[in-house]
Amino acid sequence: MKKTTLIKQFSFFITLFCAMNFGFGQTTLAPGDIAITGFNSSSPYQLTFVLLKDVSNTTQISFTDNGWNSTDGLRDSEGTLTWQADSDLPCGTEISLSRVINSNLTVSHGSLVAKGSFVLSTIGDQILAYQGSFSSPFFIYTIHYGPSGWSDVDGNSNLTNIPPGLTDGLNAVYLGNNSNGNYLCSVTTNQSLILAAVSNATNWATGNTRYTTLGGCSFSCDPCPTSTTYTALGGWSNGTPNSLSKAVVIADDYYTSSGDITACSLTVKAGATLTVSNGTYVEVEHDVEGAGNIYVETTGAFVQKDDAGEFKLTGTASVNKQTPNKANWYYYTYWSSPVKDETIGNVFPDVDGDRRFWYNAANFKDEHTVGTTDGNPDDVDDNNNDWQYASAGTIMEPGVGYAVTEARTFLSGGTGTANFAGEFNTGNIPVTITFDPTNPGEKWNFIGNPYPCAVDFDAFYAANIGEIDGFANYWSQGSPALSSNPGNQQVNFNAGDYAIYAAAFDGNAGGAGIKPTQYIPSGQGFFVKANPAGTGTVTFTNAMRVKGDTDNSQFFKNTNTKAKTNATDANKLWVNLTSDNGVFGQILVGYVDGATDGYDVTAYDAPRTASEIPATLSWIIEGSNKKFVIQGKDANSINENEVIKLSFKTSINVATLYTISIDQLKGDFLNSNTIFLKDNLLNKTHNLSASDYTFTSAVGEFNSRFEITFSNQALSVEDIISSKHTLKIVELDNDNVQFNTSNNLSIKSVHIFDMLGRQLYSFKGDSTSETYKLSNLNNSVFIAKVELSNGAVITKKAFKK
Repeated sequence: MKKTTLIKQFSFFITLFCAMNFGFGQTTLAPGDIAITGFNSSSPYQLTFVLLKDVSNTTQISFTDNGWNSTDGLRDSEGTLTWQADSDLPCGTEISLSRVINSNLTVSHGSLVAKGSFVLSTIGDQILAYQGSFSSPFFIYTIHYGPSGWSDVDGNSNLTNIPPGLTDGLNAVYLGNNSNGNYLCSVTTNQSLILAAVSNATNWATGNTRYTTLGGCSFSCDPCPTSTTYTALGGWSNGTPNSLSKAVVIADDYYTSSGDITACSLTVKAGATLTVSNGTYVEVEHDVEGAGNIYVETTGAFVQKDDAGEFKLTGTASVNKQTPNKANWYYYTYWSSPVKDETIGNVFPDVDGDRRFWYNAANFKDEHTVGTTDGNPDDVDDNNNDWQYASAGTIMEPGVGYAVTEARTFLSGGTGTANFAGEFNTGNIPVTITFDPTNPGEKWNFIGNPYPCAVDFDAFYAANIGEIDGFANYWSQGSPALSSNPGNQQVNFNAGDYAIYAAAFDGNAGGAGIKPTQYIPSGQGFFVKANPAGTGTVTFTNAMRVKGDTDNSQFFKNTNTKAKTNATDANKLWVNLTSDNGVFGQILVGYVDGATDGYDVTAYDAPRTASEIPATLSWIIEGSNKKFVIQGKDANSINENEVIKLSFKTSINVATLYTISIDQLKGDFLNSNTIFLKDNLLNKTHNLSASDYTFTSAVGEFNSRFEITFSNQALSVEDIISSKHTLKIVELDNDNVQFNTSNNLSIKSVHIFDMLGRQLYSFKGDSTSETYKLSNLNNSVFIAKVELSNGAVITKKAFKK
């Protein structure tokens, strides 16, 4: 127990204390708006504290060494010091209080009065800071020291529990078995950083020897205590801007191609222009202001980190975007505005009004196949009112997607451009999404990146995991609109041109020969599916913004090689379907932790849309009637006996050669084992790791023809590699067709098929050049399957007049 009995007999009450007004004109403080920074527990009893908020004149803060008991509240056997400001004081002001027993009270700023016996014990005590009355205190900070930590013991004035509203390590700190302590000035700028540092006991000097001087840290709540200014003549005045604690001032034109900028705050002076060049970034912790200009190029990134940070530039701010090359003017790009209050007419002034759209998810109804009442959803709106025209005056809402073509004067093969001018979006941006339980079709919503930098879709999904499924669908148009594609128009685009990214395991499947990454570029719109358990709102935040030099690229292009990557990655296999008449599709299977071999609805398995696509390759998941573009499987399921079933579907009724190939693979197992494709229709097993597989097919859906395996038990002689260039087919007179080989390989046999896979001729051979009469073929495409003397089989398409 504290040895204070005799002292308390002489305790006194200063009457001025009674005259103080606790409410009038003072600043109301929240927990953590001050921090105690030092104490001495022998007379004169001292403490220091720092203001972490501006306070007005007459603001009062009380400090008591009475402990808090969670059952009974504050004990009342000890004393209280109440400090009052005598002027307005800024955040960062450190104040020292001192009391000699029954003698003087001293204070560095303001005034101080005492009630009872505020006497710190050398064997353990506490200092609780609060506002309000002793009987109804509102606690704002506390420290405790002594042999015991936070505890509830009745009658022991050396112990305290953590008062309500405070948290150890956040706005309360236990300093161990010591009798004196002083904060080491480890952090002295930015109030949130100061509070965190002071509330960490490792940043204190403590002991049983009195500290001659407490405080003296020179605190500043300015989050940007130093600055550097760029001028054309002098360069950077105080070093390059590579710290989030340094304010940056741009006084003359500056291009970030000369160096990225990392800043605490950013000011662009009148007459100066800051250009964020392609592949570079500007990162700002807090506010952006000034009367100058900021221009961000296509793959440049402008990042603000603090959600409370403001963009207050009064000059011109713009984001200039350039699309990849487009084959035709009517190819759409999915956009989203990175600036406030921009109209779609300003961004796309030359595009016709009937080529600018927004998507009304509430209008999407899909109960039947288009043009029927068959009750089979096909992922196309039944009454054609989901896409709505966006008039020139339509304001592009942050976080909302828009679909726009180029102007009709666009030159084929060129790139499109868009200029978004206005205040950059920053901070939290909520976007309304729609889930209609009466609609049996998919619950699509068209949203977009609202910032002038890339957004991490993984972080976006993690923050909105109950609102949407974990897939982003990007439009990557690579094929023209056709009347044979399903839809409500005379000609419709190919739904197979959507590229899909799966957040759950960093998985992606390309649409038109391209694969998205987890990073959504600035200005990019995309589709997500609403979750039935959600609240109807997704939110973008600054924490999702990224600045990497490739993060804001439009997309990453495929290569022509079967890329192998780090074997420590999860096992993932990308498979392509192509054809000689323009089909492209890509699917992904990945063996990852968290996935199952069944249908994982919201995160790992991405179903193919119901729309009829001319030709598709999909994964089959047992127990589901859907077909899948992305399939996540249990990480432990991959082994030499694994069989992955594929579905092949085509509606192409003209002569077509299809090819299945490996685009990319990752992981130890897939890098170490051969991948085989089994064709159950032809009873062949093909080494897919060594070469692509080419085949023909009748129209229809085939769910048992193809399988991926890792066993070569039935490997066919067809898999001995030989180039198609080894075989030349030449049409002669009188219905004769000549077959020639190179590399001294003779022809053993020739089989001729029509495009439905029916065999028309079968010939034998024994030389490098053979001629056969194909009189039953007139103006027809045919498939020649030629076996060579080395056992290789070449399949090649040709045309006979």
